[in-house]
Amino acid sequence: MLSKNKQKLIRQLASKKHRDELGLFIAEGPKVVGDLLGHIGCHLIFATREWLDANPVQADEVIEVTPSELERISLLKTPRDVLAVFRRPTDNDALQAPAHELTLALDGVQDPGNLGTIIRIADWFGINHIYCSPDTADAFSPKTVMATMGAIARVQVHYLPLVELFKACGEQVPIYGTFLDGTNIYEQPLSAHGIIVMGNEGNGISPAVAEGINRRLFIPSFPPERPTSESLNVAIATAITCAEFRRR
Repeated sequence: MLSKNKQKLIRQLASKKHRDELGLFIAEGPKVVGDLLGHIGCHLIFATREWLDANPVQADEVIEVTPSELERISLLKTPRDVLAVFRRPTDNDALQAPAHELTLALDGVQDPGNLGTIIRIADWFGINHIYCSPDTADAFSPKTVMATMGAIARVQVHYLPLVELFKACGEQVPIYGTFLDGTNIYEQPLSAHGIIVMGNEGNGISPAVAEGINRRLFIPSFPPERPTSESLNVAIATAITCAEFRRR
């Protein structure tokens, strides 16, 4: 039964404040929910009979709903079969960046769609950890979760001051950042491990974070003399950068 309390819970989880307080987040649609099940603990599922018959699930509570009831609680314009409430993963030892892996750090990325796409890009290129400054968008907002297309199940997202992360890593960890005055990424030696820093959509990497970067990169346009756009979308720039690191 779709009770008023359950409807209230879904409305609350649209807010970051309540997601943080309750330690829960929403995922919608067969693809995203299907990828999260089995990886992240499921608190509650609302689903149509057709979806439940085709998808045996493990959750604390399962509620069958009609399409009209699902539409009533969904945050999507076009609801699709299932809405689930998952327990937010705990963030343990965030300052211990793996020294032997390639990781991402995001400095003030604001758009949930960009963040979700970057998480998906990280998943594609085998990057298991993303470190976000506290002012980066919430990885567990409904829009971000949807944009990850399930990648949030496999990529761990941590929130902490990036300056502290860099200090904890020490000088032995290469820290890369993309800048307009950096060295051409296609000509710069790249390591198989380290941290790649991507900055805010409008302002790029902040001065405080830039001080901790020891390798500055630049993604050139082509051909160099041709007038072009002022900058790349941060998610696209992340994809280009990760692809070049993995190509080496």
